[in-house]
Amino acid sequence: MREFIVEADGGSRGNPGPAGYGSVVIDAATGETLAEVAEYIGIATNNVAEYRGLVAGLRAAHALDPTASVHVRMDSKLVVEQMSGRWKIKHPDMRPLAAEAASVLPASQVTYEWIPRERNKHADRLANEAMDAGKRGKQWEASRSTAELDAPRPRVDRGAPPGDAAAGAAKARAALAGTRGSTDARGDTGTRGSTDTRAAQNVAGTASQGWSAAPDLGAPATFVLLRHGETALTPEKRFSGSGGSDPELSAAGRAQAERVATALAARGTVQAIVSSPLKRCQETARTVAARLGLDVTIEEGLRETDFGAWEGLTFGEVRERYPDDMNAWLASSKAEPTGGGESFAAVARRVATTRDRLVGQYAGRTVLLVTHVTPIKTFVRLALGAPPESLFRMELSAASLSAVAYYGDGNASVRLLNETAHLR
Repeated sequence: MREFIVEADGGSRGNPGPAGYGSVVIDAATGETLAEVAEYIGIATNNVAEYRGLVAGLRAAHALDPTASVHVRMDSKLVVEQMSGRWKIKHPDMRPLAAEAASVLPASQVTYEWIPRERNKHADRLANEAMDAGKRGKQWEASRSTAELDAPRPRVDRGAPPGDAAAGAAKARAALAGTRGSTDARGDTGTRGSTDTRAAQNVAGTASQGWSAAPDLGAPATFVLLRHGETALTPEKRFSGSGGSDPELSAAGRAQAERVATALAARGTVQAIVSSPLKRCQETARTVAARLGLDVTIEEGLRETDFGAWEGLTFGEVRERYPDDMNAWLASSKAEPTGGGESFAAVARRVATTRDRLVGQYAGRTVLLVTHVTPIKTFVRLALGAPPESLFRMELSAASLSAVAYYGDGNASVRLLNETAHLR
């Protein structure tokens, strides 16, 4: 069953006064925004506007998948408590709205959570945009569905992109987006679910992060993300995921592992090491562990994407043999590689589940995760609340270091990306 998060808000400038609402539907597994709805509703009270926002958000979720479970997050204590059945609905204006909200989806599919206003900024922004339009005398209504938010861009054929699946996929995707891509999207290669509030907070609550975060939340769980060293397939720029030959490190890769081990030993902050089960990561992890005097724990969730029939091929070879599948893969994170490979949306769900488990296990500690291009980029993407296409706009070199810190309130902070100074 799919799981959605609906964040809704409404406001009135005068109570009653010019009013509007905003709602957003989020994929609980990946943190992706699937739909946005907002409307100026004329003169109304705050409570009416908030209920109207709830109804609109539930309807948008129903339109996406009527069988999905929905977790509603609102900063209206009144609406949350009344819809949860803990408070009676006494006001006559609220009863029909509450009944309408309850009729959209079966009660067994919907849960409610109160959140502070600062964590409901996405819906609040939409509601204010609607009220601003109303102030200018315009009857304003806006709706964006998943199709509009994730529509494939027109394909631009700029010839065979140089490089491997990393460079090739990046530049091909950049052509779709009309921009210049990075030189490493997925090569050797590479890219929640319960009701995943962390992803939702990253999408809708980014203003509470960084400099403006007031509370002292203690030491975060910090993931130092190490991409494994080179294999024989890396300089040949071939897809190398979970379903291929599972290559070991090359001589160059072993030298890279030694260098990153020296750098991490000098920093002296890593307290535990967790590795993908694939050989190239285990070998890199063991090299670092020997220098730091630590053990290596294997984590299946850190494995690379399974690229199906594309394993071992270059980007150009895949495009020649499977052009339609390649175009679909470049256009949507939900598309799978030929032959039952793993979509990037599936990888995001796997990585998010792994992340949540490891954050709980290593709360307040610094842990080295030795993994691959796709998982590392996915950790970063989810922390930023960035869209799926951002995977194609990050460069990630062999034996590079990245870092993300996870705080007690569910927020995350990207601290490092693709550091390679230790290799020079």
